[in-house]
Amino acid sequence: MTMAGPAMPRTAQDHYTAGAAGGGLMAAARPLSSAIAPPGGLRPPVRPPVPVSATLAANEALDRKRAEGGAVLPLAFGEAGLPPHPALRAALAAASGGNAYGPVAGLPSLLDAAAGYWARRGLATGAGQVVAGPGSKALLFGLLMALAEDVALARPSWVSYAAQAALMGVHTHAIPTVRGEGGVPDPDALDRAVREARRAGRVIGSVIVTLPDNPTGGLASVDTVRGLAEVAAHHDLMIISDEIYRDLVHDPAQPFPSPAAWAPDRTVITTGLSKNLALGGWRLGVARFPDGPAGTDLRERLLGIGSEIWSAAAAPVQQAAALAFTEPPEITERVARSRSLHARVVRAVADRLARAGVAVPPPRAAFYLYPDFAAWRATLALRHEVTTGAGLSSLLLERYGMGVLPASAFGDSQGSLAVRVATGLLYGDSLTTREAALAAPDPTRLPWIAASLDRLSEILADLAP
Repeated sequence: MTMAGPAMPRTAQDHYTAGAAGGGLMAAARPLSSAIAPPGGLRPPVRPPVPVSATLAANEALDRKRAEGGAVLPLAFGEAGLPPHPALRAALAAASGGNAYGPVAGLPSLLDAAAGYWARRGLATGAGQVVAGPGSKALLFGLLMALAEDVALARPSWVSYAAQAALMGVHTHAIPTVRGEGGVPDPDALDRAVREARRAGRVIGSVIVTLPDNPTGGLASVDTVRGLAEVAAHHDLMIISDEIYRDLVHDPAQPFPSPAAWAPDRTVITTGLSKNLALGGWRLGVARFPDGPAGTDLRERLLGIGSEIWSAAAAPVQQAAALAFTEPPEITERVARSRSLHARVVRAVADRLARAGVAVPPPRAAFYLYPDFAAWRATLALRHEVTTGAGLSSLLLERYGMGVLPASAFGDSQGSLAVRVATGLLYGDSLTTREAALAAPDPTRLPWIAASLDRLSEILADLAP
């Protein structure tokens, strides 16, 4: 694998781009100010504004609707929607005096704890293989910058992969997945794409996988991940495995197919605390690099990038994260309760969709669904003039206050009537209700969650053919 410097746009056509959710879900971005004209009156090309991420824009749209007094059904934003564990809050408070810059890679206590986290999952890891940053999202951005060459993505895939690549002028190749297996490109299709790209003069240098998957809530099979690892080895691709939902696989006894098991010398793993422990606002992620020359070189490249972008993750948050990654019993118990809550609620939503006649793959992890309204296409077009996923998302938002994201935000076609549903914000609007949801034997029977499920059924009944 060739590791060149970051690919930078070279012409006025190399614009920043990002997927738009459409239909009122994207917040308008302000135009960039004009550059000062250099001598001679020539101006550099002004790049178009970068839209707000589709998920964040959808959440802001729902907040505005709520502020206007409207009822909302928040199924757009991928937030875990639970309170921080008291032990982590205490650790953060105790470390709040730590206001000095720390090492770019992260505090030694955090690197040791993260190494132990992976070792307990069968991946022997040294602290020198780990880098911490202000969220796994920042680490992913830095990795794409360090790798620079074209990157292959699953179609569909999380909204920010392609958007981050576009910000750097890195070309993406969307590869279909095996039917029923989201998050990992079909190995045969990836092999063909790499060969076709090289014939066209392009070099795919890496592939991103998401295990488990956002947006589908699925988990690729062992055979598919093993096949992808073999293709990566054959074509000398680096694998970036986004495993931030790993601890939220609904069946914890199910074998977890990390590509690091079959391609240990070329797999970088990223994870964080925003999903399993609902600490999205604390912004802390970690990356595990392969042991060997390629991993060491890539880690050093990321450290150089991080030193110029984020310097170091916030020291108090790192201290709390070190406790979290050490996984004392009270933390593992909280993750287990969260996993159970997510599984029960997302399955209940899937059941309401299925009973209404919407095709929905069964969820296997986290709190996501990817239902497809294709069977309602004729009715949606005739009654509502809806022919795209963006149009369907807009209709659901404006008429019913129901927030979802269209498949096009994740790289699927504009004409697809699939949408991404996220159930993590149905647990309540206060610490009390969210703690009650965690403690309930059957959270779907709690009045506020039951009301959301009933509202979903009402909306579906009103739209149904």
